[in-house]
Amino acid sequence: MIAPQLASLLTTITGQPPAVRIRAWDGSEAGPGHGPTLVVRDPLALRRLLWSPNELGLAQAYAAGELDVDGDLADGLRRVWRQVRTTGRPKLTAAHRLRALRLAGKLGILGARPAAPETQARLTGALHSKERDRAAIGHHYDLSNAFYQLILDEETMAYSCGYWRSEEPDYSLADAQRDKLDLICRKLDLQPGMRLLDVGCGWGSLTVHAAYHYGVHVTGVTLSAEQLAHVERRVAEHGLEGRVDVRLQDYRDVHDGPFDAIATVEMGEHVGARNYPVFTAALFRLLRPTGRLLVQQMSRGRVAPGGGAFIEHYIAPDMHMRPVGETVALIEDAGFEVRDVEAIREHYVRTVEAWLETLDKRWAEAVDLVGEPMARIFRLYLVGGALSFAENRMGVDQILAVRPMLEGDSGMPYTREALGVPGV
Repeated sequence: MIAPQLASLLTTITGQPPAVRIRAWDGSEAGPGHGPTLVVRDPLALRRLLWSPNELGLAQAYAAGELDVDGDLADGLRRVWRQVRTTGRPKLTAAHRLRALRLAGKLGILGARPAAPETQARLTGALHSKERDRAAIGHHYDLSNAFYQLILDEETMAYSCGYWRSEEPDYSLADAQRDKLDLICRKLDLQPGMRLLDVGCGWGSLTVHAAYHYGVHVTGVTLSAEQLAHVERRVAEHGLEGRVDVRLQDYRDVHDGPFDAIATVEMGEHVGARNYPVFTAALFRLLRPTGRLLVQQMSRGRVAPGGGAFIEHYIAPDMHMRPVGETVALIEDAGFEVRDVEAIREHYVRTVEAWLETLDKRWAEAVDLVGEPMARIFRLYLVGGALSFAENRMGVDQILAVRPMLEGDSGMPYTREALGVPGV
């Protein structure tokens, strides 16, 4: 009877009974009699946890199919986080480790560290060097354009938080993404003929929208070859060749400013903690005086931060998130004047849930495109992400800033109504 022994070990470590039921490979079960069940399919999962007794070990076992959840995955994660909030993160003592090793010996699972699943990122080189950043972006975004077209709305291909302005049943994810793009363009006060720099342009949602609907000249930069090819096709389809210049280029290598406006949508998380001042200095250098900057960026909560080892090893290697106040301070340190911050955290819950609904409905297609291990990783990522935003462990904000004149003139309107910021 393996499951009761595992439940007893967990109770000793956490001080609480397991938050979910446990089923071991021998068929034994222990824990709550209702709700989701954590299924340990392979003893190798426990060996991984001996070597990495944390979120990474769990993620590796889940990616490898050695661990699974029978029932509602979101409910299972919610129960675990509720327990963590109540008791705090467990601290492994020497006594805990000794008991775990004794149980592992008894179960015959001691051995060398298992190899990481192939879906785990394997980056080399100096942290946030141009070469490593290119590899980090490629790990996630070069996975498959067809896969992202399946998950995201095909019209915008926006892989960022939408802006949900309606509760009507026929209001779709594509509508929310279009409303988000319009909101950004209005906040930047884009006018025909202006030059916009889209840093981390993704699959071209903002690049194409701003050029087509607002008549601006857009320079979009990305480190993903797959994204570049997709944007080039979209530009040709919309007849925007004379208005859009999309490049496979690092933001540090952009030197053809000044631009009238700059947007960077959920790209700042990828530049790294130490490089963020380099990032904001580059944006300041590239923006003309009185030009506007719009940063849409995810943040970590201070008390119970989201993100962590799973996202950083499987989804977005080398990413760094901080509380929104720290990001605002870094933008100000570069010389910008921050004029508005709009929190849109709840909008991300709806956005991620829409992506997850599509993934579940089209699961067989997703597996055909990227394989079951990667599809499982994305499902865990989306379920965990929606929960992190819902529980305020992660947030997302639109930060509007301006590069003021040396004399202090910002060129900005006096009121938020004139600025085009909703909700006033």
